[in-house]
Amino acid sequence: MSSKWSFLLSVGLVLSLTGRMQCFEPLFASGSLTHKDITIRAIVQKTAEVCRDIAAVNGQDFSLTIDDSLTIEQVLEACFSSSSLLSSFQFNSAIAEIFLANAFVDRRLFGNVHHFDDEAFQGGRDIITRGVADVKDNVRRENFDIARFILGMTLHTLQAFYSHSNWVELGNLAPYSVLIRPDQPLDNLAGIDVPTCRNCDGDNCDDNILPNVLANRLLTSGYFSLFSSAKPDGKCSHGGLDDRTSRTPPIGGINKNTIGSEHGSLHNQAANLAITATMELLEDIRIAGGDKNFLRLMGLSQTSVLCFVIDTTGSMIDEIAEVRRLSAQIVESRRGTILEPPAYILVPFNDPTFGPLLRTSDADFFIDEINRLRASGGGDLPEFSLSGLQLALTGAPPLSEIFVFTDAAAKDAFLRNTVIALIEERKSVVTFILTNILLPGRRKRDVQNATSRILLPEALQLYRDIARASGGETIEVRNSPTEFALATSVIEESLRSATVIVFQEESSKSQTFQFTIDNSLQNVIISITGNPDLTFNLTSSTGVTQNSSESSGPLASFILVGTLHRLRLNNDSETGLWKISVDSEDPFLVRITGQSPVNFIYNLVEPREGLTARFFPFVGRPFSGSNVTALITLTGRENETVSEVTLFDSAGPTEVIGTSEFLGGTDYLVTFNEIPDGDFVLRLRGTSNSSKSTANMFQRQAATQISTSNVSVTAQVNITIIEPGSTIFIPFTVCIMSRGVINETTDATFTVRATNDRGFESSPPMSITVQADSGGKANGTVSLTVPESAESGTDVTLTIEVQNEVSADINFAVVRFGVANMSRDITQPVCMNGRVTGNCSVDSSMCNSSQWSYVVEVTDGVNGTGIAGITIRQGNGTLNTSTVSGPGGENITVASYQASCCADRVALAAVDNTGNVGVCMAQVADLFSPMCLEVSTSSCPTSSSPCSSSQWEYVVDVTGVNGVSRENVTILLGDGTLTTSTVVGPGGENIIRASYRASCCANRVELSAVDNLGNDVICVGRAREAPTNVPTIPTPIRLQVTTNSTGTGGHTVSTTLHVWIPVVILPLLRCVLEL
Repeated sequence: MSSKWSFLLSVGLVLSLTGRMQCFEPLFASGSLTHKDITIRAIVQKTAEVCRDIAAVNGQDFSLTIDDSLTIEQVLEACFSSSSLLSSFQFNSAIAEIFLANAFVDRRLFGNVHHFDDEAFQGGRDIITRGVADVKDNVRRENFDIARFILGMTLHTLQAFYSHSNWVELGNLAPYSVLIRPDQPLDNLAGIDVPTCRNCDGDNCDDNILPNVLANRLLTSGYFSLFSSAKPDGKCSHGGLDDRTSRTPPIGGINKNTIGSEHGSLHNQAANLAITATMELLEDIRIAGGDKNFLRLMGLSQTSVLCFVIDTTGSMIDEIAEVRRLSAQIVESRRGTILEPPAYILVPFNDPTFGPLLRTSDADFFIDEINRLRASGGGDLPEFSLSGLQLALTGAPPLSEIFVFTDAAAKDAFLRNTVIALIEERKSVVTFILTNILLPGRRKRDVQNATSRILLPEALQLYRDIARASGGETIEVRNSPTEFALATSVIEESLRSATVIVFQEESSKSQTFQFTIDNSLQNVIISITGNPDLTFNLTSSTGVTQNSSESSGPLASFILVGTLHRLRLNNDSETGLWKISVDSEDPFLVRITGQSPVNFIYNLVEPREGLTARFFPFVGRPFSGSNVTALITLTGRENETVSEVTLFDSAGPTEVIGTSEFLGGTDYLVTFNEIPDGDFVLRLRGTSNSSKSTANMFQRQAATQISTSNVSVTAQVNITIIEPGSTIFIPFTVCIMSRGVINETTDATFTVRATNDRGFESSPPMSITVQADSGGKANGTVSLTVPESAESGTDVTLTIEVQNEVSADINFAVVRFGVANMSRDITQPVCMNGRVTGNCSVDSSMCNSSQWSYVVEVTDGVNGTGIAGITIRQGNGTLNTSTVSGPGGENITVASYQASCCADRVALAAVDNTGNVGVCMAQVADLFSPMCLEVSTSSCPTSSSPCSSSQWEYVVDVTGVNGVSRENVTILLGDGTLTTSTVVGPGGENIIRASYRASCCANRVELSAVDNLGNDVICVGRAREAPTNVPTIPTPIRLQVTTNSTGTGGHTVSTTLHVWIPVVILPLLRCVLEL
């Protein structure tokens, strides 16, 4: 059992400053590449590579060219290659989560290790390798949203290395891969006492790194401080207006953040290396988690998760049965299609329990768990519905649609503000399907007693408020299985691809609403939730009408289910401006949805006006009376433009029109001036220049409300990972705001609540008071204790909620942490004893008739966590694995790969149980080692003269199909001299001619020749021995004797005999012939 330890999360005074101007710009920079640009380019290219490899395995075409010009829309279409309606909404949103987390580092994490400042290479590498390990842990547990957050912050540090260090100035053209390899040493670092820079020449800093640093390839980075000008003697500074050390000699800096930085001429090189390094890190995560999980991490999905929060008390027997039927129908109808949900989430609740949360990508397992639900208990009516919903909101990805089934009031209504805070932070939509609440006197079917169940108005209003805040609906139905089944049809419709909100508004009085149908919309549905007796009249853009008495009319088909009035527009509906008039004595909600690739995502950002203007992600609710800025990204066909963006509050009604700035691509920065108190939704109008129309107007609406506040609460966090068995302390600051500025003259007391979704022990202050003489601020601390039993990869969401005790005004801070054991295996699997065998020919045209194999042993060592699996990363052969015991008792996995000689290479990825990755590579060319072709070998005399007085020479040609370089022919044995040259062979190939000369005292040589793939051969030469004291023999002559005879067939047979005769016996032979 490890002892409990604690530490304080604090970033001190820097939180009141403007933020650091010290990395690639986080989000926007004219003419330069930002962290956002670098991150998007790397993700888009790596995702395309994954889709390409999947297509190759499945025998499908993939014709997309993968380069820096790729767009998100192009990759989406290539990855799905489907005729179905596609939307990049999920893909764009996941990428935005990552690049906003990247930008978060510049806003909140100020240590030099997060930016590789002050030569903090070990600390920076630790940030990266711990972050990568934590991403892998969370991907393995399918916690993709916290994985994206950690990934974004980790990428910031990795990318900063190339801007802040002198890696580019050293002439490196490839990433520094050691940064993602914790088991590899950081070499050639400039020591603390080694000077690295000299003063810039005025404004010219191109040559300010010392020549000996470059000559010796010493790695350094710039020093940086917002407060102090001190730095070690002779050291480089980061540079820039915010860096006070850059005014201390050596003056200037070496950063490459933008093209206008001190080393801005190298900005593009640094940014491109950062893109390549980001792709390398993403590949490591991909191999560890697998292709399917990698694509889920990147949000490459066409539907939301399927998320149910279900009341399992005794009165819910019929409803649970319908949920079982509906779940099975959804699973079977979508299995294996692009509409298959990426994950399934189930949260049961009862009284007095709720949970646990089940999250799985295994549809059959989900169905099994649904089938295990049993209705029982719940005799005192209210249930823990909001506790279950809280679990779902933190466990489901952002932008999810969550369905809550219950027939009871919330026993935990005190969680209302916490739930709404999570909805606003997660931008998830919550729809309540409430049964048996219209008719009093329903009998509870439980084992305790029979009581009436009537949902009181305040209990019903609680559900309506939560649904309204999220952009969802509250559907109330009678106790009828048929009616309940019709109500659940909204669930299947929510899982359609490319679902968009065209219009949504709540009203407490009869009203007429206008909305635009554009030519990209399909399957438009108008939902009105309210009193079953309300009436409506629908009018098309051409004046055709249909009212609520017509179930099937010229414009739409209509059904009424409980409080849900649903119209489905006919497929031939006209585009243009439509109207719907609703007549009701009770409040109602109009919601219009459809399917279209054209949509938008938004994220609130805040400018930090310092020496330079920068934007960072905004957390919490914006302040009443202040300016609000939103980063908006259009999704769709890449030919839409934004005309107008507004914030709309139906309670006023109030509408604030924003000022839009086009940032390039599909991005817009929209600023709203002095927004009033209220609960707003974001509405967007634009123009589409599609092939169908030269000017087609469209409108879209965000689901989640943006509520304002006069309270600020900021959690000061500089870590994202907590170790099991530890307690952390999260400082937070509360401020009273007035028109976006801290009010220093007002007293106020605030109630503080802190909750987390894991039930970990937490201790906030009960209240906090801001005094008029305290600068309008008050500080507090929340403790959070993680039990020792918590597993690595667990995530925990902490919500700190602050409410003014007088005005009831609230705001919140939501902080997410990952749980990980810091002392974990960091060594990658090792490939040993690889062997390539086969009968492949050098002639590739004969490859189909032959095969080759590669056998390799893979181990994680005696102290490792063990090999979790080995997969083929490159190659289309077959792979088999087996396990044997090593000499130290460790398990060794033997991988055997076999393929056609046409598939001439293989890469096997071995992943251990911690997520460390090792890659074993081989190719057919490994079968073809270089060849030695002897040209000549001279001799040494055998006389009694000293051997040192004579020399001999060995000349050999080295050639191979894989190519051999001159520098790769070396002396393995021998003390002579070697010279090499290149000659052209008969087939035009290059041949290395090696000439070895040595004293006759060393009459043997071994030359090692290694080809470009690492195959080697040893060429052995030995001096010849020259004969001594042997008389000279004249050259013999050839004697030819021909005789003729008759063969058995009567033909003549001529026989010729060739005899070599020494000249000395020729006279004797003449005498014999004469006789």
